[in-house]
Amino acid sequence: MDPKIYVEMRELEDHHWWFTARRKIVSKVLHGLRLSRVSRILDMGCGTGGNLPLLTTFGHVTGVELDDAAAAMARERAAGPVLKGALPDSLPFGSDRFDAILLLDVLEHIEDDLASLKRLHSILSPGGHLVLTVPAFRFLWSAHDTTHHHHRRYTATQLRTLLVDAGYDVSHLTYFNTLLFPVVAAVRLGGKLLRRRPTAHDLTMPAPTTNRLLAWIFGSERYVIDRIRLPFGVSLLAVARREAS
Repeated sequence: MDPKIYVEMRELEDHHWWFTARRKIVSKVLHGLRLSRVSRILDMGCGTGGNLPLLTTFGHVTGVELDDAAAAMARERAAGPVLKGALPDSLPFGSDRFDAILLLDVLEHIEDDLASLKRLHSILSPGGHLVLTVPAFRFLWSAHDTTHHHHRRYTATQLRTLLVDAGYDVSHLTYFNTLLFPVVAAVRLGGKLLRRRPTAHDLTMPAPTTNRLLAWIFGSERYVIDRIRLPFGVSLLAVARREAS
């Protein structure tokens, strides 16, 4: 991504409704995995480290980030080591294994998504879990995707097939950010009709009341995210497992 976006992310991700609500959803999913306090957790593509403090409540956390400036900002959080690396071929691990790997809105940035998922599978402990989020639906492609250097958006069928081909057992797969889907779709499609410039992005902080309302709406999906499959949404969430044997 453009280095300027990382600076903006660091300034926003502690309070912006999208980041705060996603952390609540991820936290609910991780609680369901019943990790032990000594579990080894990898935040792959950790960016500026907004998720690292949360992850330390579930185990011992390591972050991996390619961008030097983003990694430096992540290290400032002092939530665990942050190493330089990239998928699929430049991970800083030898025989290390992790009990849980988080790949949160990262896969869409990588050209070879299948090879990347296979590489993560190889460093999961037997019985370990991958928690993955990606943007959904190609028709929602917008200036946001262009600016953030996305290669694709996914459907549930595409993501499930990809995970199975990479060797995972898919435990749960659902769309999410469903309640706000009509609003986001209208904004994205409206931007296309208005020929919104591809340099634009969505990283702006709304007014405090609006920010709290959006965080409450999006975050409320955590109450059902691990129990049902939502039929559509702005994003997809998958929990996939490496077989124990």
